[in-house]
Amino acid sequence: MGLKVFGFKGGVHPFYSKESTQDKAVERMQAPKLVYIPLQQHIGAPCEPLVKPGDHVKLGQKIGQPKGFVGAPVHASVSGVVKEIKQVPHPAMGQGLAVVIENDGKDEPDESIVPKDIESLSAEELKDLILEAGIVGMGGAAFPTHVKLSPPKDKKIDVVILNGAECEPYLTADHRLMVENPRDVVDGLKAIMKVLGVERGYIAIEDNKPEAVRAIADAVKSVPGVEVVQLKTKYPQGAEKQLIYAVTGRQVPSGGLPMDVGVVVNNVGTAAAIARAINTGMPLIERIVTVTGGGVAQPKNLLVRIGTPFKDVVEACGGLLGQPAKVISGGPMMGIAQYTLDVPVIKGTSGILVLTKQEVEMPEPGPCIRCGKCVEACPMRLIPLFISAYALKGDYERSEKLHAMDCIECGCCSYICPARRPLVQSIRTAKRVITERRRRAASAK
Repeated sequence: MGLKVFGFKGGVHPFYSKESTQDKAVERMQAPKLVYIPLQQHIGAPCEPLVKPGDHVKLGQKIGQPKGFVGAPVHASVSGVVKEIKQVPHPAMGQGLAVVIENDGKDEPDESIVPKDIESLSAEELKDLILEAGIVGMGGAAFPTHVKLSPPKDKKIDVVILNGAECEPYLTADHRLMVENPRDVVDGLKAIMKVLGVERGYIAIEDNKPEAVRAIADAVKSVPGVEVVQLKTKYPQGAEKQLIYAVTGRQVPSGGLPMDVGVVVNNVGTAAAIARAINTGMPLIERIVTVTGGGVAQPKNLLVRIGTPFKDVVEACGGLLGQPAKVISGGPMMGIAQYTLDVPVIKGTSGILVLTKQEVEMPEPGPCIRCGKCVEACPMRLIPLFISAYALKGDYERSEKLHAMDCIECGCCSYICPARRPLVQSIRTAKRVITERRRRAASAK
């Protein structure tokens, strides 16, 4: 197994700050007394509730059904009684409808929880299982996995890549998963390859995770067609387009998708969730979450039930060290700042960062000095300073002409800018305006 690196233009080398949790084994957190399970934990329309207040539910029971193809069901992460269905704080949407379950402490499994054997399941049966298990992208995007595994017939997929880069600072959930449960990752990759009819699979890991590389390499020794690829550590190495180029040398076209170059990318956590759904029959009801930052007493990697409030997770890590300056769901580069610790853990919650004033303090932005550092850092080869300047003036047409919609919102431009300009923030706003204008134009036709 050699070092296979094609690299990509741009990117940055932030302070990774993984030391406090990278060597800490995953601990199973005790399920809370109340879970708040949002009916939208995926890209697509929210689920319709299948339960009502007063109903008794079992562990793993389906409690929310998606309205359309682009969606994923949600399941009870504890057994107990449905207390209510109400609007609660949501880590990605601000507010969202959730099923509130009072935990009876029994973890009585639903009758549908039956282990399966990957060898005895057809490709279509595997895809149906992935759908019914509520599997979504565990790296944070939460795109329904069964949709990603259903490419159009004219898109010939010949490569599957598992993303084990975990290039975001602070986060170590994927790292610990690969070290402690490499067989789940590999079994999940085998299932994905079987669904797609693909014979080549790669597990891509940055070279700052040698323990994970060794564990995964040992697990794939007897698996034909699967290779571990080490990548040089650079942010955003885990972004799909950059990862595809680094591993295969293929370049996804502007406005295109990985399937346009014959590739499907999934997170290692997604693969492991698929493996567990097959091998145990249990749907996606828990995930590993990195809890870290200078504002938490005992940084940890925890296996947390979906629907657990952030405040309970932080309490399981010794609680807060004073008043935090910022709490982020996910990583510091692409994560979402939270306004309350009452938000629940969802399927895409990879980390909870509790940051101090010193960790988040930023100087006031100054005028752009046209240094070009944002252009050098942009992995999509855009010109962030001009896209941002037009966006800040409300000239979204010019932002669009400069390919604002190709921005992956990685934050490299804002990170590297010596004037601390709000580059990615203004570009993100431009993308939302452009998207809404396109939607209106399409509906008017």
